[in-house]
Amino acid sequence: MSAGRVALGMLLFAGSVVVPGGCSKQDEQGQVTVLKLAHGLDATHPVHKGMLVLAEKAWERSAGRLRIDIYPSEQLGNERECIEQVQLGALVMTKASSAHLEAFVPELRVLGLPYLFRDDEHMWKVFNGPIGKELLAAGRAKGLEGLCFYDAGARSFYAREKAIRTPADLAGMKIRVMQSEMCMNMVKAMGGSPTPIAWGELYTSLQQGVVDAAENNPPSFHTSKHYEICKHYVLDEHSRPPDVLVISTKVWNDLPPDLQRFLQEAVTESVAAQRKLWADAVSEALAAVQQAGVTVVRPDVQPFRAAVQPVWDEFAGTEIGEMAQRIQAVE
Repeated sequence: MSAGRVALGMLLFAGSVVVPGGCSKQDEQGQVTVLKLAHGLDATHPVHKGMLVLAEKAWERSAGRLRIDIYPSEQLGNERECIEQVQLGALVMTKASSAHLEAFVPELRVLGLPYLFRDDEHMWKVFNGPIGKELLAAGRAKGLEGLCFYDAGARSFYAREKAIRTPADLAGMKIRVMQSEMCMNMVKAMGGSPTPIAWGELYTSLQQGVVDAAENNPPSFHTSKHYEICKHYVLDEHSRPPDVLVISTKVWNDLPPDLQRFLQEAVTESVAAQRKLWADAVSEALAAVQQAGVTVVRPDVQPFRAAVQPVWDEFAGTEIGEMAQRIQAVE
C-alpha cells in the first residue's frame, strides 16, 4: 500500500471505528473505504435525506467499495465542532451552513449578504457555474474541500409575541442568529439585537424568553418544533446561505481517482434529489405550521432591503464586494 493510502487509512480510522483494524477490510466485494459524515440537523430534515441519497449512490457506484456512515442531530458535535474535527482529521466529512463556515473560509462571507440572490433560479446558476466552483475550492488550504452546495432555502424571521412586518418591528427585540458576523450585522442594521445561540439550544432559549425571535427557513422552523412557541412567521426571505458539504482535503487527496469520481458523481446525484426534497418540504412545512396556528405573513420586502444597505456599503471596494457584484451580474 502506498504512503498516501496508509495515511488515508490512519485518518479514516481516527474518524471511524466502524471497521475493525482500520478504514478498510477485505470481503467478497473487495476493499471497503468508510467515510464518516456528521452534522447537526434532525434525521427528518430534507438536507439529511439528501445525504442519505449520497450514501446510497456512493455505495452503488463504487460496487460496495465506498461506504458513508452518517451521524445526524449533533451526535458528534455542533456545526462549529464538526468543522474543526474535519480540519483536525478526527472526522472525514460534515455539512455546515456557509454562515458557520465563513469563520474558517472568509470568502464564503459573501453568501451571507442579505438579498444577494434574486431568486432560487439565480442562486443555482451561481452555484453550478464558475463562481460556485471558486467558492467550493476556497477552503482547500484550510483543510476543507468543498464538494457541493445543498439548498437551505430562504431565511425569514419568526417571533414569540408579535409579527415582524417591517424592520421597525425588530427594534428592541433579541434575535437569535448563527455565529456569523454577516448575520449579526444584518440584524443590527434592521434595529434588532443579534444573539448567537447554538441551534440545539434554541428551543429552550425561545421557551424561556432568552431571545424574542429567530430566523430560519420553513423546514427548519417546522422540524425544530419552534412553531410550538413562535406563532408569527414573516417571509421576508432576507438571506439564502446554502449548506455546504465539505470533506477533509487530506482525505480527498488520498482517495484513489476512481473513488474520487464515484464520490463526486454521488454528490451530484444527491444535490438534484435534495433540491426536490427541499421544495416539497417547504410546501409541507408552511402548511403544517399554519395548521398549528402560526400566522404566516408575506411582507413588502423593499423596506427590509433598504434597511440592510449599510451592510452592503461596508464591503464596497473589497474582495467580498467585488464577488457580490459578480454574483449579481449572473444572468
